[in-house]
Amino acid sequence: MRAIITGGTGLIGSRLAASLAQAGHEVIVLSRNPDKHALPQGVRAEKWDARTAAGWGHLADGAGAIINLAGENISGTGALPARWTTERKQRIAESRLHAGQAVVEAVRQAANKPEVVYQASGSDYYGWGDRLFTENDAAGDAFLASVVTDAWEPATAAVEAMGVRRVIGRQGPVMSMDGGPLPFSVFQFKLFAGGRLGSGNQWMSWIHIEDAVRAIQYLVGNKQAQGVYNIAAPNPVTNKEFTQVLGQVMGRPTLIPAPAFALKLALGEISALVLEGQRIDVQKLRELGFTFNYPDLRLALLDLLKR
Repeated sequence: MRAIITGGTGLIGSRLAASLAQAGHEVIVLSRNPDKHALPQGVRAEKWDARTAAGWGHLADGAGAIINLAGENISGTGALPARWTTERKQRIAESRLHAGQAVVEAVRQAANKPEVVYQASGSDYYGWGDRLFTENDAAGDAFLASVVTDAWEPATAAVEAMGVRRVIGRQGPVMSMDGGPLPFSVFQFKLFAGGRLGSGNQWMSWIHIEDAVRAIQYLVGNKQAQGVYNIAAPNPVTNKEFTQVLGQVMGRPTLIPAPAFALKLALGEISALVLEGQRIDVQKLRELGFTFNYPDLRLALLDLLKR
């Protein structure tokens, strides 16, 4: 099949593009700077403006899948999360809305509609707390929940009325040494400065990068998959448990907690990403037949750190 990936040069998109190409599919990633990125073998890039179907929309005609992963990085690109200024909040929301609208435009123009549109989303849809969230739970009231409900997920909803199967993946934090929360945590422990964040009781519905990619590929390829699926490892942990396991895997003590008030002072509103969390249920994904290669955090960290 022909697979078109928006956000195909990012952390998940680049790994997904390589995996699909290795499976023998025609893979096209959309990029505002297609000459800037070294692409995996068998993957080609097409230029887009991240707002419309101009220049690439014709590729949707007869495509197997459009996988929409595009959007402004929620936590920024530095080692620590970047504050959510009013301008950044607007970019976060609008980038997801415009990318989805571009996908809908391309599908509308296609004489032969794509078989499936995969719409990336986030577990931030849900509220904070200890309860186990399923796909049927209502949205929370924090900023990122409003992004999901007002822009991210609705942006591609119109393709369903065109007869296109749509899958939404609400994904938890991805464990990878190439991005996400893990590299900075590893850096802290290397300096013997690792420890829990705030109370440490907040939940973390993490997922290994390999399983994240496999889950997307599985949902795209399974014709029974439709609607919303939570994507995370089946065994979430608290922040305290995460730091303990990481310290054990790295052979470092867990000594220096970061007080909640200090994180709130330093990071502002975005501190909620590390001080609050969700425990999300993935039974729906498992009932569809998906199996995890890394269901356990220790196993995942041993692989990622090659210990």
